[in-house]
Amino acid sequence: MPSRYGTGELYGFDFCALSPARIRELSSAPFKGQPCPFKAVAPGKSAPRCNKKGGVCSLRLLGQEAGGQVEGKGEPVITCPSRFLDGNLVAQWVGETLLGTSKPAVISELPFLMGEIQSEEGEEDAVGKIDEVLVNAEGGTLRWCALEFQAVYFSGMSMENDFKVMREWAGPGVPLPAVQRRPDFRSSGPKRLMPQLQIKVPTISRWGKKMAVVIDRAFWESLGDMREVKELSNCEIVWFVVSFSPSKDGRFALKRHETHFTTLVNAVEGLTGGTPMSLERFERQIRDRLPS
Repeated sequence: MPSRYGTGELYGFDFCALSPARIRELSSAPFKGQPCPFKAVAPGKSAPRCNKKGGVCSLRLLGQEAGGQVEGKGEPVITCPSRFLDGNLVAQWVGETLLGTSKPAVISELPFLMGEIQSEEGEEDAVGKIDEVLVNAEGGTLRWCALEFQAVYFSGMSMENDFKVMREWAGPGVPLPAVQRRPDFRSSGPKRLMPQLQIKVPTISRWGKKMAVVIDRAFWESLGDMREVKELSNCEIVWFVVSFSPSKDGRFALKRHETHFTTLVNAVEGLTGGTPMSLERFERQIRDRLPS
């Protein structure tokens, strides 16, 4: 029976657990008016709003069974970076592993790479930022690490095709995605994450600090073989791989899955996910394509 990638979570809710009426309501709602259930609420302030058009937190493979009902298959694949903030799990986990504290201070969007051209105010413009810097400020030594989140892009037809169906959905159950799409791990890894690591890790490593990278299990399993080092002290990058607990009360919850210690060189090998062909084979392709 047909299977397609569609909405895994909508504004934080397990899509497959929503009623038809709720699907119509949420798919028609302005995304900036919906609260993000994963961002922390600052004291005295209202809940942060969603900043992702459409409110899709993750994709999931949805399959239509013989009886016509549509069910989710496997875990969601995270498409919104804010999804990693669920329950402060990541900050606690990274803090415990790298900084010796389960309650690190979190500094977001910290400038890291500065441009050579000054702004009108006479200051250098930041041309690159680190997603988060976690800090253990106890004692006289400033202990910190850099943290990058990498969600997954998708390729294929726009989600708007699905929303058109959702806005008029009368059931039963949930609709099968209207068009084909898939998680694009190649764009997310080699084209997006790898350049970020190549720019930031050498300097951070020279400073004697670690880079933490957070991805979900689907992303990790899409990567090529990545050689690992056994000791934390010998690595440059620590991969924190999250997965999902089974849906409960209409929501999935993040959970710790596993950690991996690598160097930057090893990480590039895994993100590239390929083995160079032999010179002979490459030149054979050249000859095959030369005009006769």
